[in-house]
Amino acid sequence: MDASSDFQDTLPLSSDSLLAQMDDWGLTYRLHTHMPLRTVEDAKSVEDQFVVSGENTLRLKNLYLRDRKKRNYLVSLEQSREIDLKQLGNQLGVGGLSFGSPERLLQHLGIRPGAVSPLAMINGVKSNVFFLMDATAQSADVINMHPLVNDRTVAMPRPDLMVFFDRVGCAVTWLP
Repeated sequence: MDASSDFQDTLPLSSDSLLAQMDDWGLTYRLHTHMPLRTVEDAKSVEDQFVVSGENTLRLKNLYLRDRKKRNYLVSLEQSREIDLKQLGNQLGVGGLSFGSPERLLQHLGIRPGAVSPLAMINGVKSNVFFLMDATAQSADVINMHPLVNDRTVAMPRPDLMVFFDRVGCAVTWLP
């Protein structure tokens, strides 16, 4: 199965249910629909559709990682930022960071490859996934991310995303 909204009903929490929960919490966002985006290059091909003049927008790439002790990590970075997994592991004091399997991604974050997103922490907190986010997010006006599927993007004001993290009980570790 792919990671589009066509298959959202096979996820532990559908994109529609996530958006309804965010609405119930009074969180603001702009929802964009588009072709399924599987890579940063795919995202760059459509991101002009989402631009709002004068808005400092953070566009993310997201990595689902595991360490040697089988601890899970979701790392959300500015989409052009390079990352060295060995250096990140050293910074975190963990060894052997590598990409997690699609099966573990579904088990721990409730999503499929191509739809990895900070919003998946609504599921990840239940599986003790550690969340790390690029510190540049702290100065962004808006953060673009997938709402558990890869053919939708939400543009969410940073303060609302921080409220989301508080609501789901997600601690954020900031990456300089």
